[in-house]
Amino acid sequence: MSDREAPIVLGWREWLALPELGIRAIRAKVDTGARSSALHVESLERFFERGAPWVRFSVLPTRDAQAAIACVAEIVDVRPVTDSGGRTTERPFIRSLLMLAGRSWPIEINLTRRTHMLFPMLLGRTAMAGRVLVDPGSSFLLGAPASP
Repeated sequence: MSDREAPIVLGWREWLALPELGIRAIRAKVDTGARSSALHVESLERFFERGAPWVRFSVLPTRDAQAAIACVAEIVDVRPVTDSGGRTTERPFIRSLLMLAGRSWPIEINLTRRTHMLFPMLLGRTAMAGRVLVDPGSSFLLGAPASP
């Protein structure tokens, strides 16, 4: 964030976009207690391309989405992540552009199954650091997307 840009104020849940993955709008829980961001994937297939690890996965941006969005990304790391229940699992991390309130910047996202969670995306504090302030008593301060 430059010195001229004021922080973006978010509620505890917001709509955001991941344009490099073809996701124009996805509901996200804004979670300052979570270090990393997480994305719920319906399917996940790892493969190698030009000697580098990649992943092919699909995302349902809303619970009532008619079709999953097919995505492909390079794996930038595999790290242990401890969930809110205290369970630690190794998860692949990708890097993608986040779009929020007319601004964009690259973030790391771990891919996992969030089947029983209300939000397919969790926006963690490392993705928000230095750019965002959170009002935990508000929701959807940025409004609804034009079309999810």
